[in-house]
Amino acid sequence: MINTETSMTRADMIRCVLCKDAPCDAACEVIDPGSYLRNIWFKNEHTAALRLPEDNPCINCDAHCEKACVRPKEVPIRELINRLYDRVRPVCETHPPQDENRLKADLCGVPLENPFMLSSSVVASTYDMCARAFEAGWAGISFKTVCSLDIHEASPRFSSVYGSDGGIIGFKNIEQLSDHSVAENMEIFRRLKNNYPKKVILASIMGQNEEEWGELAHLCEENGADAIELNFSCPNMAEGDLGSDIGQVPEFVKKFTSAAKNACRIPVLAKLTPNVDSMSPAAEAAILGGADGISAINTIKSVTGIDMHTFVSEPDVHGHSAVGGYSGNAVKPIALRFITEIAKNPKLENVYISGMGGIETWRDALDFILLGAGSIQITTAVMQYGYRIIDDLKSGLNLYMAEKGFEKINDMVGLGLCKLSETTNTLERDTILYPKFIRERCIGCGRCSISCSDGGHQAVSMSKSRKPVLDVKKCVGCHLCVLVCPQRAIEPGKRMPVE
Repeated sequence: MINTETSMTRADMIRCVLCKDAPCDAACEVIDPGSYLRNIWFKNEHTAALRLPEDNPCINCDAHCEKACVRPKEVPIRELINRLYDRVRPVCETHPPQDENRLKADLCGVPLENPFMLSSSVVASTYDMCARAFEAGWAGISFKTVCSLDIHEASPRFSSVYGSDGGIIGFKNIEQLSDHSVAENMEIFRRLKNNYPKKVILASIMGQNEEEWGELAHLCEENGADAIELNFSCPNMAEGDLGSDIGQVPEFVKKFTSAAKNACRIPVLAKLTPNVDSMSPAAEAAILGGADGISAINTIKSVTGIDMHTFVSEPDVHGHSAVGGYSGNAVKPIALRFITEIAKNPKLENVYISGMGGIETWRDALDFILLGAGSIQITTAVMQYGYRIIDDLKSGLNLYMAEKGFEKINDMVGLGLCKLSETTNTLERDTILYPKFIRERCIGCGRCSISCSDGGHQAVSMSKSRKPVLDVKKCVGCHLCVLVCPQRAIEPGKRMPVE
């Protein structure tokens, strides 16, 4: 069973850059180290441990893989493989599933091989890209928004926010819609459906009036789309009656949903904007207009930094910039909040939800499913790591489901809703869950003491031997120390009554 005590994290291999055609693979004659590193990066270390050879090839190894690394000897590959053998494999209770049948899902009744789709964006914008994604194992694509507008993109059009490890945590784009003509996109749909009949095409569309919304929906259905996604949420097309301007006005959402639904026979989903206080009014309007489901969330309006010399925000397009859409793992908590709002709304009971927003790993995807999403859409993680992430998405979720005894995705949808309150007023306040120090992991850095002193309740001090000491009379169980410890040497301990 997956156990946080034995889990490995990106911090364990932070210098790895997840190479294409990894040199460490070529250097090892027994295993492909690069694939195991990807497993760890994407929170899939149990799958990694279970598919290793029975005998550890690293015990008497000269670590040629580390010497071949593009950052020579900076990634502890041999140590990581040894930890998979010594710490992770012994606690694995379930063998990897032999098939992916339990991953079968649906999109408003349209069968999906698994719940994972590409969301409408550059990652699903040409025939070649979609075909390669299908070959890699993605169940479907939401094709980059089809429109009749003459699209010309700015350059550059991306910027990002970096974490302390140097990796991207937030991503801004000022990209617009498909720059192919409607006719060119219809040809792509026909080719994809002809060559990949079991894969799902969700056609994202944006019209300029009721007639055009209906016409585009009808054309997409005629040319092979399995479902329609109405883009009421693109923050980069917010002018006139386009993009997120529509998603902020329930009357527009209802009117244009009705126009599209009346023009086709396939399922219609409304993709809603997070640039609102509440998503419920637009979601309710979409359902009243005939929508079969909701997609959420699209990107969040953002500004990601100002050049201190030119005073131009990012990305700098020849001396100017614009507010754009923010995505990436940083927006996941906001996305989950909106998914929860829709799923718990009694007026939207049992409405189908396709969830997206900051999903990188199978654990991220599971969060969305447990809060009500029946399928998952991903863009920014693919832009960073490629279509290959589907392997860990599928194998990680498949192993979890086997361990828990779930037979299909729908068995898990919404299981976390009943334990999540809209406010904190309902939470129990008569006990304290104290932190527990794992002495053998502690390196005596004192970060827990600093944080507790300056951001908590002054309950953690350091002994002369540089070990943390807890004053239970001051501790309120906030768990700031648990979160900031760089060694993961502090864990939840015992829950005790408040004195």
